[in-house]
Amino acid sequence: MAAVFDKPSFAQRFIPLFRGFDLPLVLIILLLAGAGLLAMYSSGYDHGTRFMDHGRNMLIACAILFVVAQVPPQKIMVFAVPLYAAGVALLVAVALFGITKKGAQRWVNLGIVIQPSEILKIAMPLMLAWWFQKREGTLRPLDFAAAGLLLAIPVGLIMKQPDLGTSLLVLAAGLSVIFFAGLPWKLVLPPVVIGGIGIAILVVMGDPWCADGVRWPVLHDYQQQRICTLLDPTRDPLGKGFHIIQGMIAIGSGGMFGKGFMAGTQTHLEFIPERTTDFIFAAFSEEFGLAGNLFLITCFLLLVWRGLAIAMGATSLFGRLMAGAVSMIFFTYSFVNMGMVSGILPVVGVPLPFVSYGGTAMVTLGLALGILMSVARSQRTDPKDAPPAMQAA
Repeated sequence: MAAVFDKPSFAQRFIPLFRGFDLPLVLIILLLAGAGLLAMYSSGYDHGTRFMDHGRNMLIACAILFVVAQVPPQKIMVFAVPLYAAGVALLVAVALFGITKKGAQRWVNLGIVIQPSEILKIAMPLMLAWWFQKREGTLRPLDFAAAGLLLAIPVGLIMKQPDLGTSLLVLAAGLSVIFFAGLPWKLVLPPVVIGGIGIAILVVMGDPWCADGVRWPVLHDYQQQRICTLLDPTRDPLGKGFHIIQGMIAIGSGGMFGKGFMAGTQTHLEFIPERTTDFIFAAFSEEFGLAGNLFLITCFLLLVWRGLAIAMGATSLFGRLMAGAVSMIFFTYSFVNMGMVSGILPVVGVPLPFVSYGGTAMVTLGLALGILMSVARSQRTDPKDAPPAMQAA
């Protein structure tokens, strides 16, 4: 008698791929994606195909998230060293024969034009997490020094381009890994205190230090101008200070509940520069007011909280460090963007996750969330419960 085998249906093969997904994290991502699509439709509906492209970028990021989430953290760790080495090599290539646009040398042509610094946003925390995983249980002060050197090389190359915004993001991602790896507080507090004192001195001495003809060492002229403009945007209200002034006007005019969807005058009369990218938070604030801002900020805080909770429950040091770093990446992105639009931080060209237009940034965020979801899945699934494709791998 011939044996009969039941062929699994498409649903039986597809549904297990979602097993172990962190539902609170998925819900937070959906809320932020919805807010981003709403803001982009209002600010970019008359800006070519920005809204459709933004939706496409989100779908690509979701696909990347889904694929990366299927890969266990231990296998993701294999890519740490080659990805970091490739990123640093490309940064060196940029320094030697990169493409210059608007005074910045940030791109290299490899058949297609790419911006290698974007790779380091993920490669840097991956590399440091791999470094500390290999030294788990035998950490010495020299290991932290070596980690600092691994971090300093790409950050220095990115700052030389110059690209202050990306260098700050890479630096924040790397420092978060070093901190979560167990950096002693006695080494953390002195730089924080020195930084606080430096900021206070800068605020007090801003007028004489920002006077015409005064040049600061280390920083480029445009970086100095950004800081001086932050201290007093009215120094050049139609030039360097225009972005900050218009952003603050838009945020303030939104009031408690905003002017309403697609009713923002600052936005649609084009007073807000870069209203679909770096300054989209100002457009969102004008139309949805303080209530909308609190909703957006709460969603970002919940995303960071959920990421840190996943990090605490990780089954390996690598997973814990990567989940913590990804959480801090989202915190840094959102804090710096909202801060620069609100006039409390210099304008450094950092997008607002899920909300700002940008294909490369969206892909990077999708990859980061995929790693976070991979760590979450590793806590909930056993190898024997993995989908057949993963068992075969």
